[in-house]
Amino acid sequence: MNILLTGGAGFIGSHLCDFLIAKGNKVICLDNLITGKIENVSHLTDNPNFRFVKHDVTTHIDIEEPVDFVLHFASPASPVDYIKYPIQTLKVGSLGTHNALGVAKAKNAKFLLASTSEIYGDPLVHPQREDYYGNVNAVGPRGVYDESKRFAEAITMAYHKVHRLDTKIARIFNTYGPRMRESDGRAIPNFIAQASANEPLTVYGNGTQTRSFCYIDDMIEGLYRLMMSDVNEPINLGNPAEVTILYLAEEIISLTGSKSRIGFEPLPEDDPKVRCPDITRAKKVLKWEPRIQLKEGLNLTLRGKKRG
Repeated sequence: MNILLTGGAGFIGSHLCDFLIAKGNKVICLDNLITGKIENVSHLTDNPNFRFVKHDVTTHIDIEEPVDFVLHFASPASPVDYIKYPIQTLKVGSLGTHNALGVAKAKNAKFLLASTSEIYGDPLVHPQREDYYGNVNAVGPRGVYDESKRFAEAITMAYHKVHRLDTKIARIFNTYGPRMRESDGRAIPNFIAQASANEPLTVYGNGTQTRSFCYIDDMIEGLYRLMMSDVNEPINLGNPAEVTILYLAEEIISLTGSKSRIGFEPLPEDDPKVRCPDITRAKKVLKWEPRIQLKEGLNLTLRGKKRG
């Protein structure tokens, strides 16, 4: 297949580039490098099946060759990034998604949207199922990301219903692995960076808030199965093994042999108290569930960091 991948120099996007090219596909990687890193895909630059284009997808996307699939992964994805780039985040979720869908429509291509568990906000239902509408503060600090993805889902479904476009929506829960930026702002890269420097690990609140972490290899497999499926409704992709943030910090201290301690800071506004996917739908229709548990995934991440 010829695949257009927006946000392809980002964390998940760059791993998707590797995976898809290894399967014999051609990938056009679009990224404006606001939060992506060219180093994530530099090993592919000499591959004839890979082409990198520096481009802002909120402006018109001009692709001459045929396209079989459009994967829309462009967006700041961590609180540090979307608080720094609030307008860009809203634009890539709205204008960027519209432009990416326009390419898919023009090329008669299939389309996959990288949505997020953040569309559930600070959930009042636990674990979160796809039929839960969420509890989102549209004007809070996280609203720019949450609402951009909620709009992206809405316009994706509109294109599916009005234009009969074959669309997929992946609601991606916390994912981790090699190539996450140390300055990413999310728990695992933060903790690894702090532990490596023997600095206090910053835990917000009392650390009892929960998250569910999916290793990148499992996530890529889930995304590929969704790509190749005939499913059009949103699907949760994530690891349902739920842990507290305090447990995660202590586990990373142990695995790194760090001398760090825990440093507690006030809980940010609208920070979700719980986050855990119900993956019943993914198990049933994609025959997918994560295989790599947290300790193994953290060790793989640490080794990847040392290799990189």
